[in-house]
Amino acid sequence: MMKKNVQELSEDRLRFRAAVVSVTVSTVVMSIKFWGVNLTHSQALFSDAMESIVNVVASLLALFLVYAAAKPADKDHPYGHGKLEYFSAAFEGGLITFAAMIIIVEAIQKLWAKSLVEKIDLGLWIVLITGGVNLLLGLYLKHMARKFKSDVLFASAHHVLSDVWTSVGVLGGLGLVLLTGWWWLDGVTALCIGLFLGRTGFSLVRKSGGALMEERDHDLLAHLVDIFNRHKRPYIIQIHHVRIVRSGRFHHIDAHVVCPEFWNIADAHNRTNDFEHKVLNDYRFGGEIVFHVDPCRRAYCKKCEVEPCPIRRDPLTLREPYKLSELLDPEEPIEPKDGQEPVP
Repeated sequence: MMKKNVQELSEDRLRFRAAVVSVTVSTVVMSIKFWGVNLTHSQALFSDAMESIVNVVASLLALFLVYAAAKPADKDHPYGHGKLEYFSAAFEGGLITFAAMIIIVEAIQKLWAKSLVEKIDLGLWIVLITGGVNLLLGLYLKHMARKFKSDVLFASAHHVLSDVWTSVGVLGGLGLVLLTGWWWLDGVTALCIGLFLGRTGFSLVRKSGGALMEERDHDLLAHLVDIFNRHKRPYIIQIHHVRIVRSGRFHHIDAHVVCPEFWNIADAHNRTNDFEHKVLNDYRFGGEIVFHVDPCRRAYCKKCEVEPCPIRRDPLTLREPYKLSELLDPEEPIEPKDGQEPVP
């Protein structure tokens, strides 16, 4: 069972504080926007306010999940509770998609009814002020998400910043209505915002679903192979069959490493264990590495730098870094050489 150190506990408190700030500010912003909708009857402003409902619900969920996901691993959850973060992002994406559908339906109905906008100048000021507040909140959440590697806070930041773009669209739409007097631009603006939000929500659901199903993250694997090469050791002849199981900020890494076959168990354990620690120290997330040690079977002599080697059959002719393609490929069967018995 993993225990958290003082630094990790402090980071958990800061993540929780950021989630509280998000809930508080999002609630105030939502209230102001709906007040504006009641005064102006603007469909574009209504679409902005609907997205704020999503932000409030999502921030409340994030507040719970930041607390729940921070719990350490236990005997019933050996990999911790971090996957709750992916559920949060998927749920938020679903909320955004649902809000988009409501916005589109309402916009079509208002266009059909030829609903007029009132007090446009007041509506413009409301959108401008709330949009500025959301911009500051989104940048704050994005900073905290990157600093503490939190998918929950990153999803919240993404939604708040997308709300800023919604506000920009509303400003443009209401501004054109004010300048031209074309009432239908308000509904058209709301339709465009609804379509934009629908695309955003679907993208979030897709990304979170991929994380829940352990979809391969090529950027993360490229980061890992860079660390492997930074700490390259002659006795780690090749690395392959790398798999990463993500649980929030905790990652479990499985990999096969090819080592000299004349080593005893103690040598293999000590050398690979040292390599593991150096890799984890540079890895951008917390976690663990489990190496499955494969014997070289005298098949890698041309690229093996281990000296002295009592079983070498071919001279060293090739020095090359660990490759991403080798990391991704499963272990290939290697035929024994010179009458060796196959390794079971």
